[in-house]
Amino acid sequence: MVKKISKLPFNGTPEQAAQLGKVIAQHKHDPSQLMTVMQKAQGIYGYLPYEVQVIIADGMDIPLEKVYGVSTFYAQFALSPAGKYAVSVCLGTACYVKGAQAVFDRLCEELGIGAGECTEDGLFSIEACRCIGACGLAPVMMVNDEVYGNLTPDKIPAILAKYRG
Repeated sequence: MVKKISKLPFNGTPEQAAQLGKVIAQHKHDPSQLMTVMQKAQGIYGYLPYEVQVIIADGMDIPLEKVYGVSTFYAQFALSPAGKYAVSVCLGTACYVKGAQAVFDRLCEELGIGAGECTEDGLFSIEACRCIGACGLAPVMMVNDEVYGNLTPDKIPAILAKYRG
């Protein structure tokens, strides 16, 4: 899956910048610590926006292309922030054969975003996953920690309305 870069404006705080500065200062002379710095940066900001990748690259004197390459190669790194409500749709075998793709497509349509993206209001983000562990309820999705099963595309608007209200 191709990671999508966030369209939301970067809203880092001076406190976050100071935290990241300390992390970079500890590791700037050791390029082998790039992953460590990136993991800590994601812990500070919740994701790795372009602006943070530039700070890391400049601070560690590593080409931006390398930082970007690592951030897009490893699944642990997110280029978009998670929404207040993180929606995860199971596309594993049991869910897929029972129509999970149609559920996922309806979610994307209703929210106006694709996989790995966050709505402009910061309310929802959406991801596909391989198994939630509730195969008997297929197709299944989670909104944060709440599981919804036996889904059909027609049930999606009502579920989203619960969180929008």
